[in-house]
Amino acid sequence: MVTLETSKLFRNLNAVELNALGQIAQELAFSPGQPIFKEGDPGDGVYMLKDGMVEISASVANNTERVIAQVHPGELFGEMAVLELKPRSATARAAQNSAAYFIPRDELLAMVQRSPVLALELLREISQRLREFNQRYIQEMLQAERLSVIGRFARSIIHDLKNPLNIIGLSAEMAALQRSTPESRQTAAATIRDQVDRISDLIGEILEFTQGSRADYVLGVADYSAFARQVLDEIRPEVELRGVKLESGVPPAAVRMAFDPKRLRRVFDNLIHNATDALADGGTIFVRFRVEGNDLVTEIEDTGAGIAPEIAGQLFEVFATYGKAHGTGLGLSISKRIVEDHHGRIWARNRPGGGAVFCFALPLPK
Repeated sequence: MVTLETSKLFRNLNAVELNALGQIAQELAFSPGQPIFKEGDPGDGVYMLKDGMVEISASVANNTERVIAQVHPGELFGEMAVLELKPRSATARAAQNSAAYFIPRDELLAMVQRSPVLALELLREISQRLREFNQRYIQEMLQAERLSVIGRFARSIIHDLKNPLNIIGLSAEMAALQRSTPESRQTAAATIRDQVDRISDLIGEILEFTQGSRADYVLGVADYSAFARQVLDEIRPEVELRGVKLESGVPPAAVRMAFDPKRLRRVFDNLIHNATDALADGGTIFVRFRVEGNDLVTEIEDTGAGIAPEIAGQLFEVFATYGKAHGTGLGLSISKRIVEDHHGRIWARNRPGGGAVFCFALPLPK
């Protein structure tokens, strides 16, 4: 229990000021759940809690109330409406059996004018209250942003998992058909194994991305031409199932260079599947290869609508996306990291006749 003379706000007043305060303060009692004042009520005075606990709540979306603060014995509440001469901006309600001192507005303002000590203490109290509200607001905003990031990650993961899971489902159905031959069942089993490996690699890439640090990868030397042919042969059936043609040029003959096949496969998957998403009504994806100086450039072009100007400058940033029902841009961010881990670069542009062109360049052996 806190009395007027022992409270932080009033304890430095002299005897005359405390006596004057005691003459104007009214002691009120409230039962649990009882409103002390409501949002929109006139700001007719301030309260100092003597005993119990009070909850301050405000209206949020859908006209629901949300508790934004708790008041404990010795603390002031309801002062902002008094000082601003405005209606109450929140509701105060007793959370348990409580007692409070009520100080009418006009009497309090008159005391503030007569007492520099009270004015200073009131200023400190309000400043501390604003700091607490600001800190609470920052924490809630950070929490909301964290939840938003988690949600976007979840949507991205679901989007990236749908393609291999669909292929696994189709392959399992084909293998279960009574008319399936041993060869078709064997092919289906191999396809399922490949897609399980792809899912495992995908999850590994996402975990790697969330760690926020780049590992020191050791790149093995292999034939990029053979690798590219195999990847495109594996991706083509997935693309064609969605009514899109995948046409590829001839890779440079027997180009041996340093790269990680599993991780680089992820770049092909991301870019080609993004292009497929852009061709909801069908179209064609062209994959071309060329040598530019000391780099081998892989170019993936589609006949879609192209890159929206609103997103062009942030295309490879985390969660950047525009006009897609699924996906968040995480795939492009991962692709950028993979290419850079290979000491390469990645970029995009719109082609003159419409459609997007994504390119990545990898350094040729010296």
